[in-house]
Amino acid sequence: MRDVATLHTDRFTLRPLQRSDAHALFPTLSDAQQCLYLTRPAFADVEELWGWLAEPGWNGRTWIAEDAAGAVAARFVAVPGHEDGVEEIGYITCMHRQGEGVASECTAALIDHLLVTGTRKLTAEVDADNTPSIRLLERLGFTREAFFREHETTHAGLRDVMIYGLLANDWPARG
Repeated sequence: MRDVATLHTDRFTLRPLQRSDAHALFPTLSDAQQCLYLTRPAFADVEELWGWLAEPGWNGRTWIAEDAAGAVAARFVAVPGHEDGVEEIGYITCMHRQGEGVASECTAALIDHLLVTGTRKLTAEVDADNTPSIRLLERLGFTREAFFREHETTHAGLRDVMIYGLLANDWPARG
């Protein structure tokens, strides 16, 4: 597993994954509605979730956003893309923290970090019906680069998928 730098925003610390995070994420990732846009159904128990979160063969990195009180608010990931300098990002906000701007604030910090450390392009794959995620990506400056109709079969059936991209040159330096 690759190193995960600790990142800070005004309200959150993004830190590496810990085993106890499975318990904090379970209420969200065991809810069928919250998992609608995942490629797999909701998790049945914490051990199954931990196995997925800590999959030894997975080549991505995970950040857990926690607030000043140490409460977990979200999970963020970056996965190497098809060539060096390209990474795919993903995120899920705990259901009791949705609507607070967690994803926006923390994704911006993750973007800053990835672009400063040499990533030239970020991508995000999103279900075409996942309006909140699409809005987030567009607010952050991502551009829709592809729309694949009936592209992926998941637990929710045959899904349309969109690919969004952000080039390092399009991201305003945040200081």
